[in-house]
Amino acid sequence: MSIRTLLADFTAPLVLAALSGCQAAQQPTAPMDPVDPSFSTHAGATGSARGGGHFDAGVDVTFSFGVVQLDGFEAVGQLHFSTEIDGEAVEFHGRATCLTIDAVNDRAWIGGVVTQNNSTRPAFTQPIHDAGRDIWFRVVDYGEGQGAPQVDRATFVGFEGSADIITSVEYCETQPWPDEDARTNPLTQGNIQVRAR
Repeated sequence: MSIRTLLADFTAPLVLAALSGCQAAQQPTAPMDPVDPSFSTHAGATGSARGGGHFDAGVDVTFSFGVVQLDGFEAVGQLHFSTEIDGEAVEFHGRATCLTIDAVNDRAWIGGVVTQNNSTRPAFTQPIHDAGRDIWFRVVDYGEGQGAPQVDRATFVGFEGSADIITSVEYCETQPWPDEDARTNPLTQGNIQVRAR
């Protein structure tokens, strides 16, 4: 059964979250920083995560995000994910509200709220995808340049009910990361940077 058939037949958010990258990754390029560069020196920041590029989740996904961790796992920043499935758009903009970082493994969990849903694919125009509803994703930073052991990885966005998680706060608190890099996708272009202070 093809990826496109799966996306058509099942609940799209759960399927995309479960897909692994299908093609070998190219060497990462410089990150696309969607926030003001001074964000990384935000007063009171305890960590940050930013990045952008493309990954293969059965369809090419373009993403960018820039998030600064403040007190606890409270955060400020923004995110954008977009793709096309059978000619229909799947596109979300969001405002980050939480960030947790695993400094040992260079992993980050980002949660927030949808600020804009430009999707035309019906599976992504349900009430859980409306502006004001929770959205989240996770990333891992494997380093920069030729010395990196592998390319960085990211997941597609999840929504209320994905993996039995209801809110972004719950996502950031529980920090799900099943079986190594399961359900994450290697970047085909771009870069991710996760920094703890």
